[in-house]
Amino acid sequence: MEQNKIEEIVKKVLGELGANAATSSSSSHTGAIPDKAHVAMLTGIEKMEIKEFPMPKVGDDDILVKVEGCGICGTDAHEYRKDPFSLIPVALGHEGTGEIVKMGKNVKQDSAGKPLKLGDKVVTCMIFKDNPAITMFDLNKQNVGGADVYGLLPDDDVHLNGWFSDYILIRGGSTVFNVSDLDLYSRVLIEPCAVLVHAVERAKTTGILRFNSRVVVQGCGPIGLICIAVLRTLGIENIVAVDGEEKRLAFAKEMGAGATVNFKEHKGIEALAGAVKNAFGGYEADFAFQCTGSPAAHSNIYKFIRNGGGLCELGFFINGGDATINPHFDLCAKEITLVGSWVYTLRDYATTFDFIKRAKAIGLPLNKLVTHAFPLEEIDEAFKTNIRMEGLKIAVINK
Repeated sequence: MEQNKIEEIVKKVLGELGANAATSSSSSHTGAIPDKAHVAMLTGIEKMEIKEFPMPKVGDDDILVKVEGCGICGTDAHEYRKDPFSLIPVALGHEGTGEIVKMGKNVKQDSAGKPLKLGDKVVTCMIFKDNPAITMFDLNKQNVGGADVYGLLPDDDVHLNGWFSDYILIRGGSTVFNVSDLDLYSRVLIEPCAVLVHAVERAKTTGILRFNSRVVVQGCGPIGLICIAVLRTLGIENIVAVDGEEKRLAFAKEMGAGATVNFKEHKGIEALAGAVKNAFGGYEADFAFQCTGSPAAHSNIYKFIRNGGGLCELGFFINGGDATINPHFDLCAKEITLVGSWVYTLRDYATTFDFIKRAKAIGLPLNKLVTHAFPLEEIDEAFKTNIRMEGLKIAVINK
């Protein structure tokens, strides 16, 4: 064959390869991308159906992710049971993570400037398509309450909008982070951990929370347990956990609590407050974190706090009803400094990656929070297990 013809063939082949690379239509080493995706769609109250949809086109700014796992949040459970956000039909799941298998030609790096490539493990935070002024350079501008989140989006013609699926399409305008240096369970826990990183940052604005503070954490579900871990990584050691389940209180000690109080063993708020005080060696708490969604728990927690102390309320992610307090005795006379906390900002999300690494470095068993793992086809049982409070963090893990 003549040399000039060989060169023409080589140029043609290289040109075709370059065109294919430009459209980013290659899949990663894990295998070919199927024509259909499967989504666990909430189609009615307590009714999940596995729906099959055509794999969507990946635009120049989009990322197709093969889902590896997603935790069930209390918000998911509320939507499953009552649809308080009127989203049905909806693809739920916002505590998810997975592997990039296809990406648009404009996608080069994540929201923190870290390079992205096929095979990287990612998580998402907020979607700012309607507010492009918010970037990584203005991370504290608002919390997630002012933005959209995958897993709580109205259904559309794409359908791959939540992490309870085998694939999700991350649209341009979303925030995405490369977390390839974290294991699967750690990645599943990023979103709830960010909630507590934010809460502790809010608490620090009071100027009351310090290394030697006596801190009470009320509620030892996943949120309260992670709260204890965040405090412990900051060097705070004098922590008392309050809950009504002994298994959760035992785990609170593994996460860094020095003492525990079971509220079921004390009749009346005065007796309970006395037990908390005794757990601190005869002192009231300098600071308190209220991590339940119970109005009665909020009313009670003021009794645990010393004059001039602080309180961070973070337990009410939806409207849980009104709480009764006495403004004179609970707030004014004690000069309590109260801050509210609701989910997180983008900066807190990025900070959370370092918190998880630090917690593991000092031996806190974060991954033990994931007590149950179900395949996607058993998602109904996963939700029921969550609602029955049979474990801590319930996750859907794809094989």
